[in-house]
Amino acid sequence: MTTHARANRSPALHHPWVDAYLQRLTVEKGLAENSLCAYSTDLADFLHFLADNGGRLEDTSKDTLFLYLVTMRARELKSRTISRHLSALRGLFAYLVEEGLVSGNPAELLENPKLPRQLPEFLSREEVERMLALPLLTDKLGFRDRVMLELLYAAGLRVSELVGLRPLDFDPQTGVLRIWGKGGKERLVPIHATAQTFLSDWLTSWRGLFSPRDQEVFLNRSGRKLTRQGVWKIIKRYAEKAGITRHISPHTLRHSFATHLLEGGADLRSVQMLLGHADISATEIYTHIQSGRLKAVHDRFHPRS
Repeated sequence: MTTHARANRSPALHHPWVDAYLQRLTVEKGLAENSLCAYSTDLADFLHFLADNGGRLEDTSKDTLFLYLVTMRARELKSRTISRHLSALRGLFAYLVEEGLVSGNPAELLENPKLPRQLPEFLSREEVERMLALPLLTDKLGFRDRVMLELLYAAGLRVSELVGLRPLDFDPQTGVLRIWGKGGKERLVPIHATAQTFLSDWLTSWRGLFSPRDQEVFLNRSGRKLTRQGVWKIIKRYAEKAGITRHISPHTLRHSFATHLLEGGADLRSVQMLLGHADISATEIYTHIQSGRLKAVHDRFHPRS
């Protein structure tokens, strides 16, 4: 099947075992909506592959999965995308074994393709300051944007965490945000005095001007909660105004938050807790940034360099 034909076929292909597995991820694992959507899409892709090749989920073998892997490579999917597909299949078949629906997990020995180690893009402190100075504080949209930028940088929030914030998630007495992260996991993040002041002013004096129709902290012109895409567009606009020519996203401010904390002397474990990383290996990527900077300093200043 051609890539064009694959793109135009109906995505509505289901299997009761897959539906039960996704239901379990929702109810028992508390998987975030975006992650659940990715699992559903990837497993539907595998069901389409089986249908295209006259196979059945019940009869899936190691050879079937190897052929699927070959097919994904022929479609020129990126290594990260292939790894995500394989992870979804491993989870599905582990569940089917646990439920006694199949006798063995044909996906357990599948190895993910090696992923390139990508250093996260981050802003300098001067670039962050330029962006923060841009929103017009006498305008309700400008004030909203300034508060959003402050929180993304002050708390290292994911964009999904930012748009999901509700007023009661902020304790003005302690200056702490309650964040609901991936998988519904809760963490408490302190924010500095400037961000506290902006957020308090927004909630008490500005948010009501939007005639709120939703309960979230940040609203669009219609009083509805801001979407992730809406925040993305706002960040892009201010980056361009600040003269930042490279591509950045809301996650860039999260990376900048972590990088600047480490530059200031914070320990890796504390940064892990503030970011809400379940595994410290996810936080260790920032040590590579630090190592690169230290090497540059060494090369520049050491008398023997």
